[in-house]
Amino acid sequence: MKNILFIIGTRPEAIKMAPIIRELRMRQGMRVHVCVTSQHREMLQSVLPYFDVTPDIDLDVMNVGQSVNGVLAKILDRLPKVFASKSPDMVLVQGDTATCFAGAVAAFGQGISVGHVEAGLRTHDLGNPFPEEGYRQMVSRIASIHFAPTVSAAKSLRGEGIERNVHITGNTVIDALLYAKEYLISHPEAAHVLALPQDLQMGARPFVLVTGHRRENFGEPFRAICLAIRQLAEIYPMMSFVYPVHLNPRVQQPVRDILSNIPNVYLIEPQPYMPFVGLMQRCQWVLTDSGGIQEEAPSLRKPVLVMRKTTERPESVQAGTSLLVGTDVSSIVAASARIIEDKTLYKTMSTTLSPYGDGTSSRKICDILQEFL
Repeated sequence: MKNILFIIGTRPEAIKMAPIIRELRMRQGMRVHVCVTSQHREMLQSVLPYFDVTPDIDLDVMNVGQSVNGVLAKILDRLPKVFASKSPDMVLVQGDTATCFAGAVAAFGQGISVGHVEAGLRTHDLGNPFPEEGYRQMVSRIASIHFAPTVSAAKSLRGEGIERNVHITGNTVIDALLYAKEYLISHPEAAHVLALPQDLQMGARPFVLVTGHRRENFGEPFRAICLAIRQLAEIYPMMSFVYPVHLNPRVQQPVRDILSNIPNVYLIEPQPYMPFVGLMQRCQWVLTDSGGIQEEAPSLRKPVLVMRKTTERPESVQAGTSLLVGTDVSSIVAASARIIEDKTLYKTMSTTLSPYGDGTSSRKICDILQEFL
């Protein structure tokens, strides 16, 4: 019997790890343990129950006003006791968060093999995204096995001299998304968003889905994003903008200052996973600085405008499902106008196939894990 310990701290990690946990639990000879750091507690709790995943261990590191280094220190301090009690043969971490980095370093320090899910994403700019680009590069140096979602990600790893145990698996976010679509067919009430009018709930009125929370955009870039949304709402009064606003005060303040009291802008609470998938299904297109939505939205045939200077997911830009528009007001407004007014562009972006997999990534990862162990 092999012991596999999953370490999860944030909502994207939960979404992308849950399909692997479900798949691995069906495999003989594999014992699954789930440790949450609760780096983002509310957001974790908005995902895991939908996948019938209950954590075995909660490190409870979250504090109001927590610092990145404070989170790292707590995780590094508390994980050795978990390793001692669960005796993992493999620790699985995902992505590029503080939880991912601390989990990998703690396991490496104890001589435990580290598996890195979603390995090889790169911008090659340590400031964008910060600190995630640094975390994922460092995890790649100490991981025992690398699950790269795309050919491009695997190529990045090999370009850094990481040749062994690099596997191209697709991205498990697509597995999660396909599961969510099936779940919403049988549980349509799970897509309900209380704060929205019924015509938006039903998709009877066109709306743009907006998300924004990147640390490197805090300050003037984030003000520019909000000003662009305000300008678009004024130019296109027939189009609504639905924005689940991240709880970080550095997001809340500019959003509330600039976008409150605009009739066709709906500022709502952060949504659990299933209602958010419902919003992605019903929206016309997406304005975002998020990483994961660049993968999810194209699989739902939704064009994406990426409000960042650079992206570690170039595949969607190259495929034509996304446009990288930066954080300049005029650039965001101009690109949005093209999406709204150029029907040919919209059709091309919304019918191009997603480059991130076919929903079998979890099965591939579990096959590779079993063989590796």
